[in-house]
Amino acid sequence: MATERLVVVGGDAAGMSAASQARRMKGPAELEIVAFERGHFTSYSACGIPYWIGGQVAERDALIARTPQEHRARDIDLRTRTEVVELDLDGGRVRARDLDTGSESWTGYDKLVLATGARPVRPRLPGIGAHGVHGVQSLDDGQHLLNTLERTEIRRAVVVGAGYIGVEMAEALVSRGYEVTVLHRGEQPMATLDPDMGGLVHGAMNGMGIRTVSRAEVTKILTDEEGRARAVATASGEEHPADVVVLGIGVEPRTALARAAGLPLGESGGLLTDLSMRVRGHENIWSGGDCVEVLDLVAGRMRHIPLGTHANKHGQVIGSGVGGGYATFPGVVGTAVSKVCDLEIARTGLREKDALAAGLLFVTATISSTTTAGYYPTAADMTVKMMAERRTGRLLGVQIVGGAGSAKRVDIAAVALTAGMTVDQIVSLDLGYAPPFSPVWDPILVAARKAVSAVRRAGV
Repeated sequence: MATERLVVVGGDAAGMSAASQARRMKGPAELEIVAFERGHFTSYSACGIPYWIGGQVAERDALIARTPQEHRARDIDLRTRTEVVELDLDGGRVRARDLDTGSESWTGYDKLVLATGARPVRPRLPGIGAHGVHGVQSLDDGQHLLNTLERTEIRRAVVVGAGYIGVEMAEALVSRGYEVTVLHRGEQPMATLDPDMGGLVHGAMNGMGIRTVSRAEVTKILTDEEGRARAVATASGEEHPADVVVLGIGVEPRTALARAAGLPLGESGGLLTDLSMRVRGHENIWSGGDCVEVLDLVAGRMRHIPLGTHANKHGQVIGSGVGGGYATFPGVVGTAVSKVCDLEIARTGLREKDALAAGLLFVTATISSTTTAGYYPTAADMTVKMMAERRTGRLLGVQIVGGAGSAKRVDIAAVALTAGMTVDQIVSLDLGYAPPFSPVWDPILVAARKAVSAVRRAGV
């Protein structure tokens, strides 16, 4: 039997999970695996970068799950600092460039995995390429930022954007002793939440000394004589002094290669795949991770939701398919958690504007409770917002903001969303109770009870 060659483009979660799973299923005599990674690092936790920058994680290498050397020891020909710059689908080959020497070469493939990830959004603004302006998506990005922070004597930082990365980076910079201003275009930080819940996050950020400016449209990065960032200007005419600027606006799929090759892309620019993560219309090409769109099981539409949890699952599914097995990735409900200082933030399912965009009629219920029995010494305040479909009572989304012990309760809601449960069914769930862990009525159940009442008042 002739040996097949698998080429993997991208060496982080999805790409190397796919390569590793394929290697478990087929040995080197059956399948040669060549993987290209443009950076220095592989199989690392990008989600951990803010905690490394902030000092909670002492060493960069603690974020690395498997080094290039470890992958190579498993008979994977991993080539770091090598960027694939062209796909020749008709010829079944890729053109790669060594980023250190500039030399280029073609590599043929029988099967191809595209795991090119996402890149930080960089708006086309004057000064956006100045020294001291950083996106934070990879370990290389994190190292460049850390190098800047260690060279900076005056400690003023501006974070542009108040999503997960923006908020987490703001906290990290405060931990390093920086005076931090967060500029964002929305009504409240954390646009992944409804504005009423985002207001709770805003209060927590102010409480830890982070200056947050809402409805701020950045127009340019001002620089000094040496081309280094010195301030961020907004449409209102304000200038916010900055010795370092961090872009936390979000990310977009890194799919320029796929677009140039004519592969199918969705509305967000992410690659479109079937349930086995095979690129639509291409039998021998798979894709996964932050460069693809996935099915939102609640709204019933394709979305770009870049998370490491999804990427690792995609890789397992892809590796199984490449290795001759069978697995599928059915979709997601949009679950995410984060924190600002001691405030935990969680969401799953739809926001109000998502439901409206999907044409769904809904009711909402918001409750205040505590993370444990109110009399227990560690009790912390917790707010839960639950949304249900108006006619059926089907759960549509949950948002949680509160103290320690709040965020992971969102997993209950994620399971309920995946199962298509109604809020009435959630009320009957047999959840664990003891005073150190929960009030006798868990906050999720209290919110569900209130949502049931709202559904009934709406005329169901």
